[in-house]
Amino acid sequence: MTERENFLSIIKRTGYERIPVMYDFCPYLQETCGHKVEELFREIGFTPSPMAYGNGIPVRDWDTEKFRKYYGPLKEGTTIDIYGVANEPGSAAAMHMTHMRHPLEKMEALEELEAYPFPQFVRDEEEMAGQLARNNALKAQDKVICGSMQCTIWETAWYMRGMEVLMMDMMSEDEMAGFLLDKVTSLAVQRAEYYVETGAEILYFGDDVGMQRTVMMSKDLYQTWLKPRLKKVVDAARAIRPDVIIFYHSCGFIEPFIEDLIEVGIDVLNPVQPECMDFGEIHGKYGDRLSFHGTIGTQTTMPFGTPEQVRAEVFKNLDIAGKKGGLLVSPTHLLEPEVPWENIRAYIQACRDYTR
Repeated sequence: MTERENFLSIIKRTGYERIPVMYDFCPYLQETCGHKVEELFREIGFTPSPMAYGNGIPVRDWDTEKFRKYYGPLKEGTTIDIYGVANEPGSAAAMHMTHMRHPLEKMEALEELEAYPFPQFVRDEEEMAGQLARNNALKAQDKVICGSMQCTIWETAWYMRGMEVLMMDMMSEDEMAGFLLDKVTSLAVQRAEYYVETGAEILYFGDDVGMQRTVMMSKDLYQTWLKPRLKKVVDAARAIRPDVIIFYHSCGFIEPFIEDLIEVGIDVLNPVQPECMDFGEIHGKYGDRLSFHGTIGTQTTMPFGTPEQVRAEVFKNLDIAGKKGGLLVSPTHLLEPEVPWENIRAYIQACRDYTR
């Protein structure tokens, strides 16, 4: 198999020849270990995952200064995204962690939300033709094109409104909740359609709805407010490209929502945190209908295990998945500064060695 064929066959649970390496570094590890990974790949004759990321839909107005009026003073170095969400830098000890500020948090009337400058996306036919040509060229180079849309509905909405405020809006059935979630869903539909129209074969959705030991909200609240809106985004993408593969990320314990995610049309679940859910149990219940991405703990094994334990965890989870595949084994989250190089090397080496 080519790298592309092998990757897609793992997802489709139709067998595989080798295990792709997939990970994300925090800025500190990228600076200190990025070159070591490249050297290791050359040393062992191995390559990372063939996943390549497509460019998202352009925004009409990139000037985020218009959002400052929704805040008081912001620290120097604060960044503001296209939704108006501000991230203030922390202390030196916080490194890349930031303090999130919510532009809609103090709004009390629907009219205020309606007047808010939500992002306006641009569909330029010439730009889209260029993106499609670029992505087709990457496919010819054995790549798989992915549109990254994590923070799809729930997280985008609460980043803007504040989690507690939005949950109170939902529980009181306030019209502001419906307006905001519908607006964010509409924007997500536009992003998804743009990605698949310009050649994306995978869409990576995600909204954290789990915590360490339980779900973030009741099943009724989830099924009323979030599930139908996520389905609307999936259906819009599949109306254009029926075979698009849908990844979905949620941190934490989300087992009560997995059936809902399957019904919506999710193909691959990430990250299956071992600190929150047992991969063997989850695979036993859902592995015939769902593939998985992750399973190697970044709260436990990657930062605090030995290289031997990292290797054993990779092998154990791939054994659970079996010969048909269905698991893109990887660290469950961003690798943070406390993860030692020896454990990163052990993960990469284990992926290489498993099928040998």
